[in-house]
Amino acid sequence: MPTTDVTVLIVPGLRDHVPDHWQTLLAARLPKVRSVPPLEHDKLSCAARVAAIDRSLAGVDGPVVIVAHSAGAMMVAHWAQRATREIRGALLAAPADVETPMPAGYPTRDQLKANGWLPIPLTRLPFASIVAASSNDALTTLARARVFADAWGSRFVELGAVGHLNPASGFGAWPQAEAFIAELGRIDPLQSHGQDKDKETR
Repeated sequence: MPTTDVTVLIVPGLRDHVPDHWQTLLAARLPKVRSVPPLEHDKLSCAARVAAIDRSLAGVDGPVVIVAHSAGAMMVAHWAQRATREIRGALLAAPADVETPMPAGYPTRDQLKANGWLPIPLTRLPFASIVAASSNDALTTLARARVFADAWGSRFVELGAVGHLNPASGFGAWPQAEAFIAELGRIDPLQSHGQDKDKETR
């Protein structure tokens, strides 16, 4: 279980909160948690999604660890470009490569570009982070996930063949997320701006 002084902010992808998704199940387990709520308007607007992260963090005292999945990881990368609120770290799970055409049922590249998602920010994040990636994710190749991790200064963890790490890929609960949150929650805030860039494969 993550350290109890840390508030976890759940940042879902474009499909928002999905029953039986590991983020939804995680939120029900944690002692201190907030979730970015679905938008009523401008659902595809990256700027609106970034503003929703700011609103969700308003009034949170103490250390924060963000837990983002899919396009939520890209929301966090955009948010980090302008964030004034310090956080302890971020778990960026199965980041969606919005610069590459995605499968049917997802927004097109042109739609994403028109709504401010492109280009993907590829500058070092001002906080500690872990990119946890799948070797058979339909929304991101493992090579692209490594590019994101290198650019963001993130620790890279290869999860194996876990699809997009969502219910359609057979997940449900993802207990490993809590270990990553605990790791990020223990990081000294003074060190989080200069995180060691060592990578790991599991």
